[in-house]
Amino acid sequence: MKNKPHEFYLFVVLILISASFTFLPVDHYVVSSGYSIGFVSADPSGTFSSMSGDIYFSDSDLANSKFNLAIDISSISTGNGMKNKKAQTAEWFNAAAYPKIKFISTKIIKSNDGYSITGDLTIKGITKSYTIPATKILSDNIIKFSGVFNVDRIAFNVGKKSAVVPDKMKITYMIPATKK
Repeated sequence: MKNKPHEFYLFVVLILISASFTFLPVDHYVVSSGYSIGFVSADPSGTFSSMSGDIYFSDSDLANSKFNLAIDISSISTGNGMKNKKAQTAEWFNAAAYPKIKFISTKIIKSNDGYSITGDLTIKGITKSYTIPATKILSDNIIKFSGVFNVDRIAFNVGKKSAVVPDKMKITYMIPATKK
């Protein structure tokens, strides 16, 4: 028994229609003003005031959603000019060689509390996989992600072990992004 050509064409059309529903594009957002990136410990604590990046996000397509973010080391502010300068040195962030902290996501999972964003965190030329918790607020053309997590600075060769500066730094963030 031979296949009828019209059955084959119908099959191809059905596959194309179903594929068009599966591959809906994710929305593209660009990091906008009003973000906050802070680090908290007994000593030091502070913020970074310069961040950029793109967020491609859709709740219905987390597999193709992506975060590509960068923080300028030179924008560090501890409230102490000497500490800010020291943070730029080779012992700490080595801003001359590695001017940015980068995060590129590899997987996003929705949970009851929000999202778990796993990705490659690069500090001082060292890349480690990190999972960052996030909550999301969507309003018109602005999406905001926020959360708290810890980074082990020693794992990235940022400074040396010290009785004064803890190994783990608590990071708080709020990132608004505007839809392109």
